[in-house]
Formats: sequence, C-alpha cells, structure tokens
Amino acid sequence: MQASDNYTAETITEIRTWASNLFSFKTTRSQSYRFIAGQFARLGVEGDDGERVWRAYSICSAPYDEFLEFYSIVVPDGAFTSRLAKLSIGDRVLVEKKNYGYLTTDRFECGKDLWLLSTGTGLAPFLSILQEFDTWEHYENIVLVHSVRYRHELAYEEFIRSFQQNELFAAYAHKLKYVQVVTRDTVERALLNDRITELLTDGRLEAHVGLPIEPERSRIMICGNPDMVQETRQLLTERGLSLSLRGKPGHLAVENYW
Repeated sequence: MQASDNYTAETITEIRTWASNLFSFKTTRSQSYRFIAGQFARLGVEGDDGERVWRAYSICSAPYDEFLEFYSIVVPDGAFTSRLAKLSIGDRVLVEKKNYGYLTTDRFECGKDLWLLSTGTGLAPFLSILQEFDTWEHYENIVLVHSVRYRHELAYEEFIRSFQQNELFAAYAHKLKYVQVVTRDTVERALLNDRITELLTDGRLEAHVGLPIEPERSRIMICGNPDMVQETRQLLTERGLSLSLRGKPGHLAVENYW
C-alpha cells in the first residue's frame, strides 16, 4: 500500500489481544499527522482481492505520542475488522491525513466534573483525553465509566489505574473515579452490573460515585453503542442538560462509535 495526497501508509508495530473478539494495535505516525484528544481517524485496509475498505477508529494514544494506537472489536464476517484482525506486526494500514470528530473537551465551558461514559471499545477516545494534562487541571473530578458484557472485556484496566502511580499525574490522580460496569457476568460487589441507562435512571451510578449529575457542575461525554448513546443523551436531556454545539456550549458531547 502506497501513500497518497489523502492518506499515509503506516506500519503496525504492536498488537495486543484483550479477548477473543477484542484487540488493540499501534502504528507508526506521520510527523505531519495532527489530532485533538477524543478525535478519530479513518483507517483503510486491503483484502487479498485488492479491494480497499475504510472505517472510522477513535485514537487511544495521546496527541503528543510518536505512534497511533487504536482499539477494535472483531465483527464476525465484518468487511473491515475481519481483514484488520488478520494483519501482523510489520503489515501496513492506511491513515487519512485529515482528523475527524467533535468528542473533545473544548466543546465545554466551565464545569467542575467531567463524566466519560463508554461501552465496549467506546473507551478509546477517553484514553486519549485522560493523557492530556489540561483535562486534569480543568476539572475537580473525572469520572470514567466503562461498561462491558463480561469481566474479561475490561481492557486497559491496568493502564487506567496506572495514573495513580504515574509521577507526572501524581498531583491529580485523586481526581479520577474509575467505574467498571459488567452487565452479563456475576461480579464482585465493587462492580456495577446494569446498563448505564438503568444506573442513571435509578440514581445508582451517581450514588456509587458520590457525585450528582447536574447542569451547573457536570460536563458529560458519551461514546459507544449507538442505542446507549441515544438513550443516555435523552435521559440527560430530560434532566436539563443540553447538547454542546459549535458556538453554543452545553453539557453533553456524544460520538456514535460505529
């Protein structure tokens, strides 16, 4: 695969399998590629027949990293992920030179508490956002909620908890509240086990965290399953929170991850 005016050909440098249907990978990064934490890239892969397929992938890595990192689910018989999952270290993927997306913290003004609500691989953009010092400096509390079906799908757990030991973030680590939600496994008492929408509806999520969701304090980012995104947005809108638009800052920012 060759580069063009619209994309570069990047090399896969690392692959990690999280579960039978979940993996992450790192690629080289063109020095000219720029993005804001929370944005996504468009990736292209080619099959044995030479047909090229493109898909959007949120970027896990920080804007200052020298590599790009992505987190993916394998969709059975999926035109893109079935090809992507077969790639190895040294293989190439295409990366469009343009960045995309508005799931970025600059969508908000003021606010004290940043809520990051994710399901599955919708965690990806929040990993990038957490690596930005401005995020930690701006908010008094950062609540990262990651909902999965089974306990073993809680990818990046060690990385998320590592902020508490990271010397660079030592002054801010107390701000992070990491909430794990597992919906189909029997789980230990420390974990929640209902869908995010149900936990919001009956108040259990806020009680678990010890913070209320309210317009004055809360700024909320939502990424993951489209049904969850839509239902969560509707629930919060009914509670007086508004979608943040260009030129009209609000309380919510959303991304449909697929």
